[in-house]
Amino acid sequence: MSNAISRRIDELEKLCPPLTAQSDLEQYWDETLRHFSGKPLNAKRELIETPLSYMEAYRVEYEGFDATPIHGWYLLPRFRTAGKLPCVVLYHGYTGSKGYPEDYAAYLLMGIAVFAIDVRGQSGDTGNLLPQTFGMTKGWITQGILHRDTCYYKAITIDALKALDWASEQPEVDPARICASGGSQGGGLAMIVAALSDKPAIAVPHIPNMCYMDFGMLNSSSSLSEAAAFVERFPHRLDEVITTLSYYDNMNLAHRIRIPIFVTVGLKDPVTMPETIYAAYNRVRSEKTIVPYPFTGHAVTGDQNRQALRFIAEKLL
Repeated sequence: MSNAISRRIDELEKLCPPLTAQSDLEQYWDETLRHFSGKPLNAKRELIETPLSYMEAYRVEYEGFDATPIHGWYLLPRFRTAGKLPCVVLYHGYTGSKGYPEDYAAYLLMGIAVFAIDVRGQSGDTGNLLPQTFGMTKGWITQGILHRDTCYYKAITIDALKALDWASEQPEVDPARICASGGSQGGGLAMIVAALSDKPAIAVPHIPNMCYMDFGMLNSSSSLSEAAAFVERFPHRLDEVITTLSYYDNMNLAHRIRIPIFVTVGLKDPVTMPETIYAAYNRVRSEKTIVPYPFTGHAVTGDQNRQALRFIAEKLL
């Protein structure tokens, strides 16, 4: 049956805007991944108590892009039997944090380990030692935005990749059964690590940001509005900003994804707009599923979570 909703979804499924990738994108990431592959994690984990009797919880610190200690929760079900567990590595939304260990109990009830991390400098325990050599607009996104090697996106991408490395090294975790997951900013990170790392077996990016970023700058109310405000203040810097963002745009990197991926999208989302998500998703070449929610805005609903849990269970359990 043809109606406005089905026509809208059909339009989005055909969306294929021109890539903004620079000619050296592949070389840049291959060299960057080689450079950071040998960087030590300098990690530690410490057992803590929570109100949940059947949760084994650890406070973790590790190093990613630089010497900033990235904080996380590593969580295990106390009722586990012998054998290694699948693990979900979780990235939070913009301005958020890793929250409380109790927030992740559903995964433990499935028999899955969890590693949930802070994104540097935001509302968690984690600071940010990334140098600031130029002015910023409000928020974190425009820190170092004039060059691909100094920008905040590079730091949080490497931090996210190193979280997968840490999880894969834990004695309780089966390194062949790791999922990268998150919502909004966290969804964008889950998607970019799926493109750049060989550690995750699957990825679940809910309503991902970091997609079709020039369109997002122009139209979205997301964190990319900070980049728009920066260019409003420094209009002669537009090309530099667009070039920097292009190296972290999932639309440009989606072809590198080689694992099953489950994506959700709200068609009324003014933040991670459906045009941006489909622009990246449509270029994924691996096994993929996208579930559109015609009447959902910028949210991850109960149904989105349930479908994602089913996907994870199907692939990892």
